[in-house]
Amino acid sequence: MPVVVVTDSSARLPAAVADSYDIIQVPLHLTLDGTDYLEDDENVPADIVSTPGVTTAGATPHDLVQAYGEAIERSEGDGVVAVHMSRKLSGTWSAGRLAAEDYSGQVRVVDSRSVGLAVGFVAIAAAQAARDGADRDRAYEAAIRQAATVESLLCVQNLDNLRNSGRISAASKMLGSALSIKPILHVVDGTLTLRERTRTFSKALDKMSEAAIDYADGRPVTLGVQHCQAPAAAADLVVRLRENLRSVTSSITVDLGPVLGCHVGPGAVGVVIGTQLDPITRGSSAG
Repeated sequence: MPVVVVTDSSARLPAAVADSYDIIQVPLHLTLDGTDYLEDDENVPADIVSTPGVTTAGATPHDLVQAYGEAIERSEGDGVVAVHMSRKLSGTWSAGRLAAEDYSGQVRVVDSRSVGLAVGFVAIAAAQAARDGADRDRAYEAAIRQAATVESLLCVQNLDNLRNSGRISAASKMLGSALSIKPILHVVDGTLTLRERTRTFSKALDKMSEAAIDYADGRPVTLGVQHCQAPAAAADLVVRLRENLRSVTSSITVDLGPVLGCHVGPGAVGVVIGTQLDPITRGSSAG
């Protein structure tokens, strides 16, 4: 069996894509009014991203020990590559390192240096390498290369959620504090930072699209669009980018889900550009 890839639910991979590559996604946690929810729990309140007092947490070492054990069994000894969100944004990577100690070198843990669908692209890179016959170390290296090159941009309606969660730097807090400023954020070395400020959200989307197109620089790319309760804006962004990117080999559109949604707030829309992935295989439900 090929090397098996494990990630966490911050990767936001549609089930059809994860199933196609045999990627295991470990759910993150939310707590509201003393109740702990797993991100994939159907009982998570629909309005949780707008509810004050919600806390989020990464996957625990116990969660990951179980997932890695299942993955090792599936791999029949070939081993596991575990891809998790940036260690600067979550404790999941650290939990993964602890969990991997239970398996005597059979698990290699990757800091994706990102969050959201960019994590998913890094996991797919490892899984595609494994499918092509790469051993654990070479699949790990494929993930590291993708993590170093994937571009992730995000427009938010305001910075309140990110301020409250502590997921944005002090400098960005000050730069984004003016009334009516609509920031464009990007991920730099695992940290969300301010890229640019605009006066309107539509202008922010324009600038974000231009930045994504410039980054692609005419190369074939994998396109990801992610949003928090903004499917129409996400669909419009997909159309705009497909019209202006020279070559899109695959595209995925996803909702950011309750955990990331709590941090970025309703209405957020982002784009992810990958330049080193093969066309993504998926089922009809992948988006």
